[in-house]
Amino acid sequence: METRIVPNRSVLVLDGPDTIALLERLVTNNTQNWQAGEARYGALLTPQGKLIADFVAHRTETGAQLDVATNAAGDLSKRLMMFRLRAKVEIAVDGKLAAAIGDEFPADPRSPALPGRGIVATDSAPELTPAEWDDIRIPACVPKWGSDFHGADVFPWEINMDRMNGVDLKKGCFVGQEVVSRTHRRGKIRKRTYVLKAENLQPGQEVSAGNAVGEITSASATHALARLRTDRLAKALEAGESLTVNGAPVTLETPDWLSDEMAASLTDGNESLA
Repeated sequence: METRIVPNRSVLVLDGPDTIALLERLVTNNTQNWQAGEARYGALLTPQGKLIADFVAHRTETGAQLDVATNAAGDLSKRLMMFRLRAKVEIAVDGKLAAAIGDEFPADPRSPALPGRGIVATDSAPELTPAEWDDIRIPACVPKWGSDFHGADVFPWEINMDRMNGVDLKKGCFVGQEVVSRTHRRGKIRKRTYVLKAENLQPGQEVSAGNAVGEITSASATHALARLRTDRLAKALEAGESLTVNGAPVTLETPDWLSDEMAASLTDGNESLA
């Protein structure tokens, strides 16, 4: 694939000798043993465990470049600066840099179905339209800030961050870790993002399986992302119900991990997790 710039993304540059130490104590992913040029997926959470902004982070020789939604970049920058204290890290949005996809870039850490991900000069390649990017990311089950969720709106597992190499539960403390770890230990996830296959789907439409199980958050020409209640979905599928939107059938594209999570949601003593 030729190099194309991803729409509605900004690059937040962190530079200085304390960059990695700062990220290690704040964000969801591990920043140790991280080689220059390698991309990692992560997020900054609220203390209550909800997601402020997710990003694809690219290691540089002197720091990191965070590929983040443009509408989230300002808030993420302010919060990182608040946590910086006396750390030797410079933090700023660089308007001359842009997120890009293409065959020459390192693998996108979120999904092997995505093209490589990198950082380029803003004027070095043509930009994808939002619809073109949706045609790539939605079938790969990659939610987008501003479409599928907003700041402090979801927990990491609701947009499958833990299934996309975005949360390291073995690292040291990070903001919101207690909530994330507790949910992981209980093993019962209330909501997940799934891929539905059908035409003419629209954000905001209700997804039903006998009863309502969730709603569509974004859609392309042939696929949609929907945030669904895992327990309700499991009960409906166990009862032989079909998924529908506006009365029309839709196909659930099931990931490998779905059956185990749905089985857990059906066990006795299921706790209600936000």
